[in-house]
Amino acid sequence: MADNYKVFKTTLAGKEFTVETGKSSELTNGSCWVRCGDTVVMANVTMSDKPREGVDYFPLSVDYEEKLYAAGKIPGSFMKREGRPSENAILTSRLVDRPMRPLFPDEMRNDVSLTMTVLSTDVDNSPEALAMVAGSIAVAISDIPWNGPIAGVNAGLVDGEIILNPNTEQRAKSDLDLTVAGTKDKVVMIEAGANEVSEDVMLRAIVTAHDEIKNIVEFIEKIVAEAGKTKIEFTPVTVPEDMYGRVKEMALDKVKFALDTDDKNIREERLSPIYEEVKTALAEDYPDQDSLIDECMYKLQKYIVRRWLLDEQKRVDGRGMDEIRPLRSEVGLLPRTHGSGMFTRGQTQVLSIATLGPISDAQMLDGIDEHDEKRYMHNYNFPSYSVGETRPNRGPGRREIGHGALAERAIVPVLPSQEDFPYAIRVVSEILSSNGSTSQGAICGSALALMDAGVPLKSPVAGISCGLITEGDRFMTMVDIQGLEDFFGDMDFKVGGTRNGITAIQVDIKIDGLTTEIIAEAFEKTRKARLLILDGCMLKAIPEPRSEVSKYAPKMLRMKIDVDKIREVIGSGGKVIQKICAECDVKIDINDDGNVFISGIDIENVKRAYAIVETIAKNPEIGAIYKGRVTRLMTFGAFVEIAPGKEGLVHVSKLDLTRVEKVEDIVKVDDEIVVKVVEIDDQGRINLSRKDAILELQAKQKNA
Repeated sequence: MADNYKVFKTTLAGKEFTVETGKSSELTNGSCWVRCGDTVVMANVTMSDKPREGVDYFPLSVDYEEKLYAAGKIPGSFMKREGRPSENAILTSRLVDRPMRPLFPDEMRNDVSLTMTVLSTDVDNSPEALAMVAGSIAVAISDIPWNGPIAGVNAGLVDGEIILNPNTEQRAKSDLDLTVAGTKDKVVMIEAGANEVSEDVMLRAIVTAHDEIKNIVEFIEKIVAEAGKTKIEFTPVTVPEDMYGRVKEMALDKVKFALDTDDKNIREERLSPIYEEVKTALAEDYPDQDSLIDECMYKLQKYIVRRWLLDEQKRVDGRGMDEIRPLRSEVGLLPRTHGSGMFTRGQTQVLSIATLGPISDAQMLDGIDEHDEKRYMHNYNFPSYSVGETRPNRGPGRREIGHGALAERAIVPVLPSQEDFPYAIRVVSEILSSNGSTSQGAICGSALALMDAGVPLKSPVAGISCGLITEGDRFMTMVDIQGLEDFFGDMDFKVGGTRNGITAIQVDIKIDGLTTEIIAEAFEKTRKARLLILDGCMLKAIPEPRSEVSKYAPKMLRMKIDVDKIREVIGSGGKVIQKICAECDVKIDINDDGNVFISGIDIENVKRAYAIVETIAKNPEIGAIYKGRVTRLMTFGAFVEIAPGKEGLVHVSKLDLTRVEKVEDIVKVDDEIVVKVVEIDDQGRINLSRKDAILELQAKQKNA
């Protein structure tokens, strides 16, 4: 063990928490192992010696690695090794990145890479929560400049009680899945999914989580004092003040005019010649420095927008601080899809399409946690044309995956149970036009598409964001931020929910943190806006879910059979179930618990398959009518199969309403006929009657 090896211990949410430094990875800038229960996460951070040239941003990369050996699993892929990160790993990487990034110096351009690797995991101690703490410790004890530390905890809500870092049993019963990150003084990140939790309860959970965060941060500060390195000096990349001064003097009024419109296209048209004019004017004094001039123009736009908001309560598009852009909702746009909805807010427009499928279409998950599949899938696509750009489509990036997961979180709490609505559900949100808050538009569009598809949502869901501008102790919040207010502002506080409460939160900030006062104000503004969107727009397009699914969607019936009967329904080598599926043109999925899901486009075929499965799993009942197939002819009658493996005899006297001389005169092998069970003897032999079935059906038709 290295000479600088140290062990630190404390409690985290009531459990022993251990940190080891100097244990491994001595060539990194900072490294640690953290442990809680049997969950162990290693964090390593490195920084390049020199700044990256030609970039106008801080090049930070954060990666959360799920190693399947941590859960005692072998990868299911052909290669038998971990491939691209799972969706959960990508979301966790974003979860750690978002609170840490704002605390690095704005002027730093050195590449920094933070990697958190799950080495061991138990189901009761979430590695995602530990990864954030591990990453914070690794950077805090390193020589990399950073204004941390931070810490993060999970919070649940079980029977009205707030539980920090809940175990598996508590998570299963919790109405809240909240992650909070913070410094000792402020909250720096919030991510949540909830079962319509009120704003008051949510705020209480955030405050409770932050109280625990303060204790962890103090613990990390003690580690830094004993094991931390001296922070290195770096070469800051800043805009020359003389260059910015000239740009401001030359272009201030022109840029003000360019920005003062509610149309993004007009704004870009006005700004373009100003950029060219400024670059031409400064070309002689600042040759080959177009990128720095671009930064000056960006800085000038930021200055104008922030001054308007703070000093004049003026927004770029002329709206009031609590005013939402023009809204429009449509449903049923696409004739052959199962459900579609388009939601427009200003120049942000989202088209969402819902597809229903059998339960077997649920997504299989290959990860280290206890979840192995999900029934509801949400995909978010952000093509370059949505912002008027020309880029090739390279598939979803981290942003798309993160926004899709946020919309998914917002919708899941209001979905009907699998027992009540036995479908796998996929929604795809296509961003057609983007000028801020597309993820929240995706929530609205998806709720519309699901209701159009006939999914009986418990409550309709809407999403809205709240922005923030700060200066010292002053702050100003505004609802429904558009692109410029997001770029130049300090916060994007996204909230999805119903009339009854919150279902999802995602908060991104660019400052050192949020006070409780700011969070409470954001909650109240997004609550009012959410109700306005629901009642003033969405529910006017479709007031409630359609009573039936689309004629193009599979029709679904569910039944529960004894587990002991599963083998009979499947049959040797799957022969029985395959025969039912082929004859009825349906798909049948059987779970280990005896739940059977039967789906097909034609509801009559589905009902027929249902009756067959029911007959196999539950012995035929006397008085029941079945549609069966003639299998054999005898002189005394015909044998009829009413379900695979279930055969009965129709005596010649029961074959027709009139006297029958020969069986062949009425039926032949493979004929399908209706029969009624009239007797089941002590030996289980089934006696059937075609005559009684015909009479009963005729009587029902007459009464109808």
